[in-house]
Formats: sequence, C-alpha cells, structure tokens
Amino acid sequence: MATINGGVSGRSNYNGRPPSYIRMAPKRAIQSFENLVALANYEERLTEAKKMVWRDRGEPVTEVEDLWECLEHAGRGGMRAGALAFNIRAGVNLFLLIFRLKRVSRKLWLSLVRRAIFGPETIRFTAMFGSFVLVYKLILNALPILVPPPTSLRLTIPDSAVDEEDDLEAATPLSGASTPVTPATPGLMMTANHPSLADRRPRLSLSASAQQVIIRKETRRWHAVAAGAIAGAIAVMFETRPNRVAVGQQMFVRGLQGSYNAYTSKRGIKVPHGDVLVFALCCGQILYGFLLRPDTLPHSYNKWIETASITPPASLRINRDLIRDGRFNLADLESVLRRDDVTPHNRIVMLDILKNATSSNPSFGSHFGPCEVVHPMIDSCLMLPFPRFMDVFKWMLPIYGALHFIPTILLKWNSFIRDPKHMLLRAGWGTARSSAFLGVFVVIYQVYFCFKHWAYTLISSRDSLPVPRWLVNVLISKPSFWVGGLLAGLSLFVEEKRRRSELAMYVLPKGLQSAWVMARGKGLVFRTGNFGEPLLTAIGMGMVMSIYQNDPQHLSGLVRRILYQFIGPN
Repeated sequence: MATINGGVSGRSNYNGRPPSYIRMAPKRAIQSFENLVALANYEERLTEAKKMVWRDRGEPVTEVEDLWECLEHAGRGGMRAGALAFNIRAGVNLFLLIFRLKRVSRKLWLSLVRRAIFGPETIRFTAMFGSFVLVYKLILNALPILVPPPTSLRLTIPDSAVDEEDDLEAATPLSGASTPVTPATPGLMMTANHPSLADRRPRLSLSASAQQVIIRKETRRWHAVAAGAIAGAIAVMFETRPNRVAVGQQMFVRGLQGSYNAYTSKRGIKVPHGDVLVFALCCGQILYGFLLRPDTLPHSYNKWIETASITPPASLRINRDLIRDGRFNLADLESVLRRDDVTPHNRIVMLDILKNATSSNPSFGSHFGPCEVVHPMIDSCLMLPFPRFMDVFKWMLPIYGALHFIPTILLKWNSFIRDPKHMLLRAGWGTARSSAFLGVFVVIYQVYFCFKHWAYTLISSRDSLPVPRWLVNVLISKPSFWVGGLLAGLSLFVEEKRRRSELAMYVLPKGLQSAWVMARGKGLVFRTGNFGEPLLTAIGMGMVMSIYQNDPQHLSGLVRRILYQFIGPN
C-alpha cells in the first residue's frame, strides 16, 4: 500500500499537474468575503457622501407625515444647501484670487486666501441660501399637512426639460413623439392608472427611469408662491443692501421669464430672437443712464462699465457736462492732460480747447465730448477698434473663465469625468467667445460714438448740404446715446445661443432699475422705502417657485438646475 501511494505521489509530481480536487483554505475565503463586504460598505458610504453635495437627477419625493418630519427634512435641506453655497462661493473667490496673487506681496497671500474662503461675503452667501432652502422646505411641506392638497400626480417631463443642453420648448414624451407638455397632454396622468400588460415597459433602475419621469406631489399653486415669497424675503436680508437689490432684481426677472415662457407656450406665441431684442433694449437704457444719468445705476455697476469702456473717467464727465450743460469742469480736462499715454496730437487739441475755455469770452465747443478727449491715447478713430477689442478681451478672460470652467466641473461632473478633455476645450471656447462678445460690444458703441460726432462736425461745416438743421442736431441729441446702446446690444449674436437668454436676464434688471429711477424722479411711480428689496425678492421668488413646482420646463436650464441642486423635488 505504501508502495502504491508512493507511486501515485511520484507519478503526480512527475507529470507536474495540480491535483484534481479543490484544496480548501477557510481563513483565506473568509478574508476575501470580508474584503468584499468592506468594499461594498465603502462604495455605499461614498455614494451617500456624494449625495450630500451633489443631487442626482431623479431623486424621489421625500414624504413627510407630520410637522416634526417636515422640520427635520427642512433642517437637513438647509444645512446641505448652506454647505453647497459655501463651497461654490469659496471656489469662485479662490479662482478669481489666482489672477490677483501675482500683483500682491507674498506676505498677504495667506490672509487673502483666508478671506476668500471664510470672508463675510462667503458667510452671507451661505446664510442666504441655507435659510432660503430651510424656510421654503418647511412651509412648502407643512402647508399640505395643514391644508390637504389634491391627489398626488405623476408628471411626465420631456427629455429636453431634463437634459442640460436642449431647448426648453422641445418636448419628447415617453412614446417618442414630439409633443408639447400641457395639462391636456397624456403625459400628465394619475399614479393610480395601471397600464395593460401589452403597454407595460421594462422595469428600470431609479437613475434610468429618472431620465424619463419626474415624480412629485402636485400641491396647490399658492403653496409654492407663499413658500417662495416668505423664504425669499427672509433670506435676502442676510446680504448687504447693494446685494439685496441685485438678488431681488434677478429673482424678479427670472419670475417674469418663466411666466412669459408659460404664457407664450400656452398660446403658441413665438418672438424671433426675443432674447437679443430684450438685451438690446436694456443696453440702450443702461448706456443712456451710464453716460447721462449715472445716478440711476448702482455705483459699482457704473464703475464696471467705466472699466470696460477703457475710457478715462474725466473724459466721461466732460462728455456728460457738455451734453447736459454745454460746458465742462476745467479740472477734468486738466486731469486728462496729465495722463502719460496722451498722444502729442491729442495734447495739442486739448490745450487749444482749454485755452478757448479759459479766455475772456469762454467757448466750450460742440455739445459732446471730442474724440481727442474720449480716447486720448490714440489719434485716429479708425485705429481704435482693434486695440480696444483686445484690451476688453484680455480683461474679461479670467472673469468669464470662472463662469465657464466652474459650472463645467460642478454642474456637469459626470460628463467631465467621462470626457475631461472635451469639457475643458468646450469651456475654453466658451470663455473666448464670451470675452469676444463683450469686446465687440465695446467696439460697436465706440465706433458709433466717433462716427456720429464726425458726421455732425462734417455736415455742420458745410452749409451747402441740403440737410435740415433739426436732423443734424439729432446726431448729438440725448436719445442718440440710447440708440448707440441699442446697436451695441446686437453684439449678443456673437455669444452662444443658449447663453443669450441668460445675458438678457442679467441686463434686464439694470435697465428696469434705470428706467424706474427716471420715472420716479418725474413722479410717475411710487417710492418703496426700506422694504423695496425684500418686497421685490418676495414677488420674484413667489413667481419662480410657483413655476418650478408646477411648470419647471418653462424656467431656463441654468435656473432649473441650480434650484434642483439646492432644493430637490420638495
């Protein structure tokens, strides 16, 4: 027997083959199983942590049964929104700080970074968003408990309303046909309906089905209006007064935008290039106010336009004084003459203007700012456009870079992970295109400014031309500066189409503010006192949240995505 066993063993070793039976290693198997469990737990914790800072599309409605659960749900949402707002504001501040660090001493770097992350602006921004989400969720979910709502509904949202890039008006229901989403559309159906066996679709995962359907509780419209208005009025008080005005204006125009989209969609009204038209009209009012009535615009906004125009502030004051009063402050002209970049030709012209203005019989010339004063660093108006374009382009590059790259990483994280090169190139192209848009805007207005004054001087010097005097005076009239802003607004065609409505909504509140202040000065509208900003924010957020809860496809894609990340389904 020993010989046989030895022979078998020797034969096995001789052939070099492993034995045909399975050798059990209990400890190794148990360790592998524990590793799999630990890996699964790690993945689950990672997923939960990701949900705390980023909300996947298709998150189900959180059902609350009583007021305590409602308070708990609102508290979690408020803390999450505050953390997200803190990260976004701190990230934007740090991105902009990168371009400033090279101009400051290294000793100040740490304090600047600390202020960018934990400064008062970041804290106020965090408190505003956190308090808004907390109060909104609390009221929105408490009202249905106190005042029972109608039966829960399931709303089918078209793929275009969920997709980040598609047009808002396009709609593709589950059947695949192109049909607008209206209350009469079969996409709106009761959850109690049961499809037949032939019509049943394959059961999908939550993330997959979320791309096709959004489930939410249908509440009364006034619930969302009341929750949005109260939360907006409370949250905006955390900001400084100038920022309250900006926030209130933006929320008001976003509410107008959603209401307009809902109204026109319901009645089949479509205005070609409506966003460009709104942008151009607002730019006309804004530039008129900037040049002739700077008191109708915020001081910071005036300074921003002044910087973008690459025009000396004293030159702007000279132009305004000549148009309104027919004379200018001599100190402003002397300030322009002290500049180091004044060309010899322009210096001679300005010295001649100063001599005439200080003579015994003072003469201030035509009632507009001469080109030699407006652009003293360049002699010829024909040579002005290209350097002016490049100056504005380089100035706006880091600002638009932050607006393009940060949302690309934060709001499109999955796409960024799948194809980072494509997303970065796309953000870079968008940055260049946006910077070029503002450069073209400034060039159009500068060319218009120089051309109309050149034409006025040419026609006025030739009495033989059969042109009525009143028509010549139109070239230097106050409304002519409004027309220049209208023409400059056409530069929006340079910008990407999907961003045009966002830019129109950015300038609309400024244009409305300027027009409101002018009308108030003439006694055409009432004064709002100290409650203007909370009241405006309350009205705007009431409209926005009503549309978000009932007709989200009528909001712009950017607003819809931001609200979903901060608020979610409810």
